Amino acid sequence: MIYLLSVFSSEAQPKSLLHLPLKLTERTSIGARQSVKEAEYYCHVFVRGDSLTGMCFSDHEYPPRVAHTLLIRLLDDFAGQVPPIEWTAGTELVSKFNGQLESYLAKFQDPSKSDATSRLQSDLDETKIILHNTIEAVLQRGEKLDDLVDKSEALSLQSKAFYKTAKKTNSCCGTSWG
Repeated sequence: MIYLLSVFSSEAQPKSLLHLPLKLTERTSIGARQSVKEAEYYCHVFVRGDSLTGMCFSDHEYPPRVAHTLLIRLLDDFAGQVPPIEWTAGTELVSKFNGQLESYLAKFQDPSKSDATSRLQSDLDETKIILHNTIEAVLQRGEKLDDLVDKSEALSLQSKAFYKTAKKTNSCCGTSWG
């Protein structure tokens, strides 16, 4: 799961969650991205070439690559809609882009639906499970066939023994079996 944390929000946020992104942003070079674990969350930061920075929080199960894809798309859309002069001034611009933040967050909640590689990995995992089940079924069928062959051989031996016994028993009566 991925979370939105607004620095401009009046809601009470844990101090470490507010302090970490600012510190991480300062330590991330232009054009780079980072993911750092803080408590039960990961903080993902991406700094574009024009110094526009995006950050998001996710739980430990959310793939960092998908979080960075979200940040790249979000920052590209933001830079395309809000002139650099406005966002370089350091004023609050969340209201100009807020509706789109929620749509991005909704779209990226499930990594397998928002990212082709995650979707492919999910499909591969499903295929692997099906393949393992199929192989297991084939092996069980092979074991059953081996059991049938063993039983067939035993039945054949019993049938030969019965034939020999019947031949001996009936040899005194004068009937011929073969």
